Amino acid sequence: FPGMNAAVRAVTRMGIYVGAKVFLIYEGYEGLVEGGDNIKQANWLSVSNIIQLGGTVIGSARCKAFTTRAGRLRAARNLVEHGITNLCVIGGDGSLTGADIFRSEWGELLEELVQDGQISEEVAQENSRLNIVGLVGSIDNDFCGTDMTIGTDSALHRIMEVIDAITTTAQRKPIGGMGCHFLGPVLPPPCVPPLRYLALVSGLASGADWLFIPESPPEDGWEDLMCERLGETRSRGSRLNIIIIAEGAIDRSGKPISSNYVKDLVVQRLGFDTRVTVLGHVQRGGTPSAFDRVLSSKMGMEAVMALLEATPDTPACVVSLSGNQSVRLPLMECVQVTKDVQKAMDEKRFEEAIQLRGRSFENNWNIYKLLAHQKPAQEKSPFSVAILNVGAPAAGMNAAVRSAVRISICQGHTIYAVSDGFEGLAKGQIREVGWHDVAGWLGRGGSMLGTKRTLPKTCMEKIVENVRKFNIQGLLVIGGFEAYEGVLQLVEARGQYEELCIIMCVIPATISNNVPGTDFSLGSDTAVNAAMESCDRIKQSASGTKRRVFIVETMGGYCGYLSTVTGIAVGADAAYVYEDPFTIHDLKANVEHLTDKMKTDIQRGLVLRNEKCHEHYTTEFLYNLYSSEGKGIFDCRINVLGHLQQGGAPTPFDRNYGTKLGVKAVLWMSEKAGGPVGGGWWHWVVAFSPVTELKKVTDFEHRLPQEQWWLNLRLMLKMLANYQISLTEYISGKMEHVTRRTLSIEKGF
Repeated sequence: FPGMNAAVRAVTRMGIYVGAKVFLIYEGYEGLVEGGDNIKQANWLSVSNIIQLGGTVIGSARCKAFTTRAGRLRAARNLVEHGITNLCVIGGDGSLTGADIFRSEWGELLEELVQDGQISEEVAQENSRLNIVGLVGSIDNDFCGTDMTIGTDSALHRIMEVIDAITTTAQRKPIGGMGCHFLGPVLPPPCVPPLRYLALVSGLASGADWLFIPESPPEDGWEDLMCERLGETRSRGSRLNIIIIAEGAIDRSGKPISSNYVKDLVVQRLGFDTRVTVLGHVQRGGTPSAFDRVLSSKMGMEAVMALLEATPDTPACVVSLSGNQSVRLPLMECVQVTKDVQKAMDEKRFEEAIQLRGRSFENNWNIYKLLAHQKPAQEKSPFSVAILNVGAPAAGMNAAVRSAVRISICQGHTIYAVSDGFEGLAKGQIREVGWHDVAGWLGRGGSMLGTKRTLPKTCMEKIVENVRKFNIQGLLVIGGFEAYEGVLQLVEARGQYEELCIIMCVIPATISNNVPGTDFSLGSDTAVNAAMESCDRIKQSASGTKRRVFIVETMGGYCGYLSTVTGIAVGADAAYVYEDPFTIHDLKANVEHLTDKMKTDIQRGLVLRNEKCHEHYTTEFLYNLYSSEGKGIFDCRINVLGHLQQGGAPTPFDRNYGTKLGVKAVLWMSEKAGGPVGGGWWHWVVAFSPVTELKKVTDFEHRLPQEQWWLNLRLMLKMLANYQISLTEYISGKMEHVTRRTLSIEKGF
């Protein structure tokens, strides 16, 4: 699965960094049992230029022999022969369970090897303890205890690419008034585990008309309801319907729901031209996304530290992600809870199965039902909301607008769309919008409403006039730092204008990720992936060129988020940002580092620079410096990524994040207005912070929060680039136990 190579790279380099011998075991447990050339010592260069590759360069194979005692005995012999006493296993719950069994038998296996005369007592004593750490790889995010498993985000990228292609293909004139109906199931071969999380999230990200997942079988009579739903969307002018079926989908009686059954149903009852697309192993392929590369790198480094700090009393652990932090959890506790999900499914305890799958799974399912199946309210509420985009366009804005509009209509509110931000609000560019007006917006990049950087203070009186004229009682502003600053200006003007004493909410949306009060802004994930893909191509362009260094400039204003995260995702040699001050001495060290690198088999370098990282050390300056100091050793090229980081279709993360924030914002505004609020939303890990309080922790001169969590990632970037940094600067993850909270953590999407 995508991301494995990034994990292999991080474990290898971190292991070497801490002074350990690192061995790569090829072909998984099969290579462990067979030994020989399947176990090779690695060096720093062994894992160079693999972070962008899909699959795994060291191979992976199912091994029946390892499930037997005799096979594990051979594996133990091979490990002892190489002096290996620490094992990092990257895989799913089956692989991790096998590793724990191996660890529990280790002492007995060594005794047997001694008795058979294969090893001496002294060797057995030297290798008396086997430490195990696991990294969870599963494209369906189905392992309890971690927010996200390695490979899930990349799989969602593949699925959305296919669905976007299907959507584009269907945008043609209807044939005989029937149009095209595509059926897009997430249906792998029987040997592949049920891909339920992928089906759910891709359904939410694509705005699918109907979704089948095993955890929530449809009610009896679903055939009539589905056909009615498809007929309604077609009568509104839609040319395309999408149905997604997860493997293992069943009805309430336990009868399987197949794609062919659903296809025949649609053709017979509605007469729609219908196609079935089986995604299969496409979901496992392709280059890993930026999220998976960073996640794998973070988990790989933490895995090595967990092994380094292990004691005889430390249980086998799995490295997990909790928010933005790495944590360690007892491996078998996580495996047991993961098995409880399937047990609940087998016993038809479907509601409990959804809860065990995690809070995010439950919330995603509730949102999907709310947006896809709920009809507009029959009665109008007295509450009216205006929605606008402010600042530079960012991917995900349209997803947030779409969900905000539709949930407002479900609540019975009047919803106004404002063109061109605060300037449009001042000019009266305001119109009431309906359900179908935002159809097809989920996968659109940029801003369909139009957006400008104009702040309210330049047109305050006209804004107040239109707020009064249209009786606007709530203002939902989606945008970057200007959106936050603009709403702050409106709030501070309340003393002068009574009309501004209305409910206001900001959804942060900017590629720079520089809005205070949030870890992630809409659009930043898409921008990082765009920058990463560009850097991948830049590196590839030099595959036949020796001794070349690329200086790449990213956007972000004074915020170095894009440079830092992109740098980790592409394995950059350095990333210069404003928040981490650097001097000419640091530049000198970087040049010397690259000079030494060019003497090895790796003869390409990549240096990222945030556009405003330094007043004097500009991109041109860095190019001249590196060119001059590297003369005769390497040459340089400049690439300014510019606005390509703002373009493109939103990533699955930004589509789902935008959808969630749009729904959450409107429900919060409804609650503050005293109106009805849908149930179940208190589970969300979303915080509402007063803009007046955020003012205290904001650097307005540089348009930055005073504290930024991602600065901790910079240590990882430097260590994996082989800069000698003291290990005392590394903050290890804590060992925790699997609690009820662990089962209900917010899983990334």
